[in-house]
Amino acid sequence: MTLFCYGNGSGEPPPDLEIVATPRRLSPRTLRAGPSPGKPLADAMLAQRLVATSGRSGSFDAVLAHNGEAALTALLVRPLLRSPVVYVAHTLLRNELDAYVPRPLAGVTRRFGDAVDRGVAARANGVIALCMDAARSLGRYAGGPVEVIPPGLDPRAAPSDEEIAAACLRAGVERDAFVLYTGNVDRYQDLDALVEAARLAPELPIVVATHGERSLPGDSVRCVRTTPDEARALTHACRVAVAPRARAGGFPVKLLNYMEAGRAIVARHGIADTLVHGRSAWLIRLEAPASELATALRMLTADADLAARLGAGARRALETRHDWPSLARRTLDFVASLRAAA
Repeated sequence: MTLFCYGNGSGEPPPDLEIVATPRRLSPRTLRAGPSPGKPLADAMLAQRLVATSGRSGSFDAVLAHNGEAALTALLVRPLLRSPVVYVAHTLLRNELDAYVPRPLAGVTRRFGDAVDRGVAARANGVIALCMDAARSLGRYAGGPVEVIPPGLDPRAAPSDEEIAAACLRAGVERDAFVLYTGNVDRYQDLDALVEAARLAPELPIVVATHGERSLPGDSVRCVRTTPDEARALTHACRVAVAPRARAGGFPVKLLNYMEAGRAIVARHGIADTLVHGRSAWLIRLEAPASELATALRMLTADADLAARLGAGARRALETRHDWPSLARRTLDFVASLRAAA
């Protein structure tokens, strides 16, 4: 297996994974989601390296292209690869792309995102969607089969009590007595609803643990810059974990982290197919206002037994619906079916 990626990032790859990266000097300087000036050049370099590597080693069984720009890059050089291209759709661009432009341009950007969604799905040999919403949307104009395969996570040992205590001290909260959001604060996360819910429920300590460069306006939530390990420790320490995102079409990976920690989750219907209201999460309507979000956070913060039951259900959902061995097998079977049909 070979991974083609930009020449930056962190961590050590598995020893059996070949990495082909763009030169660091030609890679985007930020790892933030969304468009950036450095990506077109880096994508062109990825295309060149994909073709060159394929020429040396023979055609790949398939190219799994994650997100729209990677799929466009792979489709551009597909005639030179002799390999099927599978579009792994992490999101619907029509629902997300407008988060990166000024609001007056939102309508034009949504139409552009929709055109990319349609074009990539129509030209790819197959589509892997992370949720049913994306599968239904892309399936209307897909040129090949569409399969729903959610992301996975291998559970790890919980952080130590010392690590959790240190993270809580730094964030200024007490263990099992606060609401947590982890991740970036870009507009597509719909954190305006969380800020408003915090204003409506000022008695709730609400922490936003982010690695990003920006913070949220106002002082109704507490923004804390964290490392991944600190964010994980806070996730294991909170009473309730929240994902206010209302843009359907993907599967927020932060939900897997919440599930691993066995936390009570508040999210919206249609955002995570594998979570069930009242059993493994508390799900509010996709279009629910901030007041409904505030009510859910208040209820779970006050009801320790319900929070514990939902947290246990979330952990079971992770173990039964997001285990990597079964997800990998489904992915390989899907690729094999595309090669057999070629």
